[in-house]
Amino acid sequence: MIDGLFASANYEGVKKMLDASVLRHEAIASNLANVETPHYKRVDVQASFSSELSRAISSGSQDSVRRMKPSVGVDLQAVAQNRDGNSVQLEKEMVYLQQNMMAHQFQSQMITGSLNKLRRAINTNGA
Repeated sequence: MIDGLFASANYEGVKKMLDASVLRHEAIASNLANVETPHYKRVDVQASFSSELSRAISSGSQDSVRRMKPSVGVDLQAVAQNRDGNSVQLEKEMVYLQQNMMAHQFQSQMITGSLNKLRRAINTNGA
């Protein structure tokens, strides 16, 4: 039962998505802290991480999912709106923050669901 719950590419994928959302939250916090810093470039989790993780999960290989590591880099899509060269837009960052918080909550619920399945299995067998 335990192997069925935790030894899968899907479970590992959710854990990696959770890691990425935590990293994205740190990046957004950095962006917000530097919203008025001249020449600051917006940072985010590398855009390719999501598609690479999807491919790794689709392959069904738990090891390939485990090897995935989200990383932060400069967001090349973000363009400076002012002459100071700063590419952070406060309103967009607040939207990204809300989206990321919802994603984190959903991912946490998925992990909790797996743990609850294990708890129910233990309690059912122990009764």
